[in-house]
Amino acid sequence: MELLPDFLKIKRAKEILGQLSSSQRRDFLLDCADNLLSLKEEILNANAKDLQKAQENNLNASMCARLRLDSKKIEVMANSLREIANYKDPLNRVMEGFSNHCGLKIEKVSVPLGVVAIIYESRPNVTSDTAGLCFKSGNVAILKGGKEAQNSNEAIIQAFFGALKKHSLPQECITLLKSMQNREELKEILELEGLIDLVIPRGGEGLIKFVSTYAKMPVIKQDKGVCHIYAHKTCNQSQAIEIVINAKTSYPSACNACETLLIDREIAKEFLNKCALALKEKDVQLKGTKECCEVLNGCGILCEEIGESAFNNEYGENIINLKIVENLSEALVHISTFSSGHSEAILCEDYSIAEEFLNKVDSACVYVNASTRFSDGGEFGYGAEVGISTSKLHARGPMGVEALTSYKYKIRGDGQIRG
Repeated sequence: MELLPDFLKIKRAKEILGQLSSSQRRDFLLDCADNLLSLKEEILNANAKDLQKAQENNLNASMCARLRLDSKKIEVMANSLREIANYKDPLNRVMEGFSNHCGLKIEKVSVPLGVVAIIYESRPNVTSDTAGLCFKSGNVAILKGGKEAQNSNEAIIQAFFGALKKHSLPQECITLLKSMQNREELKEILELEGLIDLVIPRGGEGLIKFVSTYAKMPVIKQDKGVCHIYAHKTCNQSQAIEIVINAKTSYPSACNACETLLIDREIAKEFLNKCALALKEKDVQLKGTKECCEVLNGCGILCEEIGESAFNNEYGENIINLKIVENLSEALVHISTFSSGHSEAILCEDYSIAEEFLNKVDSACVYVNASTRFSDGGEFGYGAEVGISTSKLHARGPMGVEALTSYKYKIRGDGQIRG
C-alpha cells in the first residue's frame, strides 16, 4: 500500500510550513473556513453516503451520532477554524531568556514539532479541526480517519487543498490517507520512525491500545473517557441534578460525558431518587450497585444491578452507573480505581472538601460544581482540540495549538569557549 507521498516532499513541506509568518498561517486558515462553507452541499452529500453505509453495516448509535453532519455542524467547523486562525501565534515565542556565567545569551523559543499523524474514528469534524491546529502550529498533518467517514473526510479536506493551491503551498502540508481495510495496514504508518515526529490516536480503547503497542514514534494518548461526578452531602441538590443531567445527556457519545455518579450516603435516599427521576425523564438507562437498585426499585424506578467490573465501561450512550459511597475518602478511592484520567467533578458547598478533591484527584481535568462536558478545546478557548490527552508527558487535557509545539535554545555568543 502506498501510504504517503515521497519522504523528501514531506520534509520540504515541513521546512516551508515552519518558516511561514503568523499572518500567512492566519490568512490560510480563514480561507479554509470560507471554503468549508462554500463546499457545504458537497460535504453533506458525502456524509449522507457514509451514514447510509453505517446503517447497512449496523454501526452502533454512538458512532452514528459522531459521524452525522448537518449545516449547523459545518458552520461550527468553519467558526472553529476562524478561532484557530485568530488565536495568538504559538511559534517563535521566547519562553525564557537569560545570560549564563560567561555571558552567553540564551533564549528558549517555541518551534513546531514537525510531522504529526492523527489517527481517529468516526467524527468528520476532527479532519477540519486537526488540520487547522497543525497548520496554525506550523506542523505537517498526516490524517487517518475511520473508513466509516472516508467520504466525508475527503470532501472536507478539499477546503484545505483549495487553500493550499491558492497560497502556492505544497499539498504535502496536509495529507489525508486513504481508507484501510484492517488495522494491520496501519502498522505501516506506525513504523515510519524518522518521518513522523508524533502520533495522536483518537478513538476507542482498541485503537488506542493498537497504536500504543506498534508505534515507533512518541504517542500522546486520548484514552477512553470514564468520567465521574461525586455528589457530596453539602451539594446544592437542585443545581447538582442539573449538572448531572448536562454531563450525561447533552452529548452522551462524547468522551467527557459522565459515566458514573457517586452519591454521598448522607443524602443518598433523597438525592438518588430525585436525580434518578430526572435522568429517566431524559431516557437515561440506570445501572447501579445492589444497594442503589434496592433503593430505586423500591420506589418504582427501574435500575439494573451491575458488578464492579461495569465501572470500567465507557458507554458513550444514555446509560449511567450509580453508586452510594460513605464519604469523600471512598469516592476518591473509587475514582482512583476506575478513572481513565480524563475528567472528574465534585458537587459540594464545602470549600475545604472541594479543595481536597481538586488536589487529590489525578485526572487531566478536575471540576467543582460544573459539568465534565467543559473538557473541550473550544470551551477552554483554544478554538478546537487535537485531542484530550490522558497522558502526563508533554501535554495533558485539551490539546490546542501550543500543545503541538516544542522548543529549542538559541544561544548567542561573542567568542566564548569552554575551559
